Amino acid sequence: MKLGILGGGQLGRMIALAGYPLGVSSTVLEPSTSSSAAQVCGHVAGDFDNHQALFELAKASDVVTFEFENVPVESARWLAERVPVFPPPRALEVSQERLAEKQFFAALGIPTPPFAAIETEADFRAAVSSIGLPAVLKTRRFGYDGKGQAVLRTPADSDAAWQKLGGRPLILEGFVPFDRELSLIAARGRDGRIVTYPLIENVHIGGILHRSIAPAPDLGEELSERAAEFAARVLTELDYVGVLTIEWFQEGPRLLANEMAPRVHNSGHWTIEGALTSQFENHARAVCGLPLGRADAVGFSVMYNFIGDVPPAAAVLANPYAHLHLYGKSSRPGRKVGHVTLRAGSASELRDKLPDWDEQFKRAE
Repeated sequence: MKLGILGGGQLGRMIALAGYPLGVSSTVLEPSTSSSAAQVCGHVAGDFDNHQALFELAKASDVVTFEFENVPVESARWLAERVPVFPPPRALEVSQERLAEKQFFAALGIPTPPFAAIETEADFRAAVSSIGLPAVLKTRRFGYDGKGQAVLRTPADSDAAWQKLGGRPLILEGFVPFDRELSLIAARGRDGRIVTYPLIENVHIGGILHRSIAPAPDLGEELSERAAEFAARVLTELDYVGVLTIEWFQEGPRLLANEMAPRVHNSGHWTIEGALTSQFENHARAVCGLPLGRADAVGFSVMYNFIGDVPPAAAVLANPYAHLHLYGKSSRPGRKVGHVTLRAGSASELRDKLPDWDEQFKRAE
């Protein structure tokens, strides 16, 4: 089976590595010839809207997927006329536009923070008055890792946020006084079968994921079942194939959908060592038409991102619980260059070790 991947970052790299033992050979389309994924699999050099490059990828592939959600929808549709593309281009379209995404959740009965569409300054002022402060002003497209958004806590913040982001389509969302951030990763096969990973607790610093714990501690069964049921609604409505991630705010017994990612996800890197089947393998299985593997957790895991640079490998691996993953990237502020996953046999063991691990892999706010 030949798998084409739009995008050559670390997610594409880990999909390619997971597919290799299954007999799946991967080729990425990526402008850079030295990208993270291109170091471990085939490569077509070109932009994502370059039809010649897209044609070369189609010729090299039995099926095509993508590793990030800012692939042009038109390119995915063009490819889908020539080779199967999973997840479907509609999933890209919904997830790329924050207003459409929130409206999609609402139509499926999935709770979200209050939101309002912003086109003009008058819309903005009316939305601030209606939703109230604090709130978050976001661009509708192309924001990730905290980019393209501003938190509004005071009227002065509102003025500054409008000066920074105004003049383009925006969305204002009510600020949720959440207890914690969670994510749910699920996979749906071509046959419609769905598997769901445990809910994950996430900590962000500066809008970038720092740490994930799985399964999330202190979860009630009802909360997990509700998140899985909401995810199943999304997967079924989109006739989805592949891995999907939904990020949540937990506020007491409530789950509020923040956003979804139609792809494998940073908060699921722990699944490589910490689940019966990793998210990357299940994504490759799903899009290639293979049966899905079980998504049960194996023990209890914590994953830390390395942002900007990586500690010496010997120092990381001196921790006997550490599983180190480097992405073949050069150091740069704000850049994800690797991660480490550590496993414990029980929730109490993880809880006991977590303070030391947090100190070892701490990152400045």
